[in-house]
Amino acid sequence: MRHIISILMENESGALSRVAGLFSARGYNIESLTVAPTEDASLSRMTLVTSGSDQIIEQITKQLNKLIDVVKLIDLAESAHIERELMMIKVKTTEANREEIRSMTDIFRGRILDITPATYVIELTGPSEKLDAFIATVDADNIIEVVRSGATGISRGDKGLHL
Repeated sequence: MRHIISILMENESGALSRVAGLFSARGYNIESLTVAPTEDASLSRMTLVTSGSDQIIEQITKQLNKLIDVVKLIDLAESAHIERELMMIKVKTTEANREEIRSMTDIFRGRILDITPATYVIELTGPSEKLDAFIATVDADNIIEVVRSGATGISRGDKGLHL
C-alpha cells in the first residue's frame, strides 16, 4: 500500500542524507521526496512517498523517529488528508492538434505555460491519478518531456504536523 509520510525535521545539513541512508540501508524504496523550509526557519517539512505492508511502514516510521534530526512525523494515509502533485509536460503541437490539446488542458484544469510554434508546456496539479490520466489521454508520440514534483500532502481538519 502507498503511504505519504510527512516529517518535521531540523533544517540542518545532512538531515536529508540520513533519511535517504536509512531507506537505502534497509532496502526500502522512496517513490518521491519533497523537502522545503516551514514557517519556522529552523525546521523543514519532508514529504516522503513509499510503499509497503503495514509492518514495513511501521518499521520505517519507528526507524525515522530514532533519527536525531526528526522532530515529529505522521503517516497521512492513516487519516483524511489532501494530496497534490505538480506536473509540467511538454508536448509537440501541430495546427491539427493544438485545439484538441488546449481543450484537454482545460478539461483537466491545467494551464498552458509556454507556447512555441511546435510545442506547448502544460502545468497540471492534483492527485497523482489525475496526472496519470492526463498523460494517458495525450498521444505518447507527442510527449517530449514530463517533470513531476512527487506527492505532497496535509491533514484535513484540526489535526496537523506542528510542534
